Amino acid sequence: MELKETERIDDLELNGLKIIQDKSGFCFGMDSVLLSDFAKEIKRNSAILDMGTGTGILSILLSAKTQDTKITGVEIQRQVAEMARRSVQLNHLEERISIVCEDIKKLKKKYEVGSFDAIVTNPPYKKVGTGRINENETKLISRHEIAANLEDFIQMASYLLKDQGSIYIVHRPERLADIMISLRKYKLEPKVMKFIYPNQEKEPNLILVKATKNAKTFLKVEKPIYIYDLQGNYTKEVLEIYNK
Repeated sequence: MELKETERIDDLELNGLKIIQDKSGFCFGMDSVLLSDFAKEIKRNSAILDMGTGTGILSILLSAKTQDTKITGVEIQRQVAEMARRSVQLNHLEERISIVCEDIKKLKKKYEVGSFDAIVTNPPYKKVGTGRINENETKLISRHEIAANLEDFIQMASYLLKDQGSIYIVHRPERLADIMISLRKYKLEPKVMKFIYPNQEKEPNLILVKATKNAKTFLKVEKPIYIYDLQGNYTKEVLEIYNK
């Protein structure tokens, strides 16, 4: 497969899967890997929507972690969506994964209510006007709520999920109140939460949340994940996520 000058192919070290990334654009991080593992419980034969798929990393990882699922990745940036499509082709996953270039706020025009069994999303973390502003437009849209904000993602997820279907989110702990308020506003009941820590001496920098449409109230806070031990090595639980 021919690559652009700024592109590279990375080995995902899972079932021989690979991904195309633009060195000047937004590259995937640990958050996508953690979310794919968090969502691996999604049932066989489910229709999954990956909202804001970016390079397609989450969809590609979920194809290996779930069985016989059909995954639709939605990405607003045309050049990024095209790169995701090429990654799907590179892995011969065309029958499992489809990439759609669309604004997530316009998905009601494309899909009927209750079209998906499960939704996964790694939305932009930063509110507009907060954090460091990156001059690269691709990174800016990926990291900041420019094209769509957190409530837009959650509102659309509520519309597109089947009754008792679940959404799996990775986000920053400082946005936890916003997440919980929006989830309940749109009848998505928080069911499972897990904090991610860089190591045992630092504060959490990521949070994983599962919420279920029209579910009863009960929230389980699972044991946290520590990425590194105090010597700077991956912990056993992270190595297991990477199947090492």
